Amino acid sequence: MSDETPAIEVRDLTMRYGDRIIMQDINFTVARGEVFVLMGGSGSGKSTLLKHLIGLKSPAQGSILFEGEAFDITDDAARSRVLRRIGVLYQNGALWSGLTLAENVALPLEEFTELDARAIAETVSFKLALVGLRGFEEFYPSAISGGMRKRAALARAIALDPDVLFFDEPSSGLDPISASRLDDLILELKASFGTTIVIVTHDLDSIFRVADRALFLDIDTKTATALGPPAELRDHPPNPQVHQFLTRSSEGAS
Repeated sequence: MSDETPAIEVRDLTMRYGDRIIMQDINFTVARGEVFVLMGGSGSGKSTLLKHLIGLKSPAQGSILFEGEAFDITDDAARSRVLRRIGVLYQNGALWSGLTLAENVALPLEEFTELDARAIAETVSFKLALVGLRGFEEFYPSAISGGMRKRAALARAIALDPDVLFFDEPSSGLDPISASRLDDLILELKASFGTTIVIVTHDLDSIFRVADRALFLDIDTKTATALGPPAELRDHPPNPQVHQFLTRSSEGAS
């Protein structure tokens, strides 16, 4: 496989709930090792697009390819291969409240690998250390802060060393310091491991800090109307909607 093959390629994607079209004619690629942001106002279909990318919803039309391989939600073998190569950090973290942090991070290792208990424990400790949670292995989610829960969920998402990592509104509910810490971790993953990262967010500070490129979903036209480095899109906006989105105050973002 060529090194130039995109990590993700979306071709002529239409997303629909029943008869209602959410977005249509979506085309973009995500390069390997890129931090790629899906942005747009509330209701623009960012999270719906994420669900399509991770296989929770199938396209009404079009296709999604991972490293050149079509990801068909009806093909169990293809789905299993893709799921083994991706990690997802959900908006609320989605940690199991009745499990310790170590047990949460161990889950994908127990499901998808044949590692023995000692190897799993070593991997869990290493992943928690990567996100700054060394020593918190036996804590339960309820005993730590929201920012720490997000980092623990990130440790679980990277447990299998995914090729592609997806984030759904990672800064949601976090104070500015915790949100900045999470941005730092995203940049560290890219720099240290070359992980391809796709982020759904409306947070301007995070968009300008971490994104190599961003795709703007326009709720009015029901399609993507801008693609490029966020600073370039802000300074040379292709349309008023993109300009308004990227120059609004962070405090008023929604």
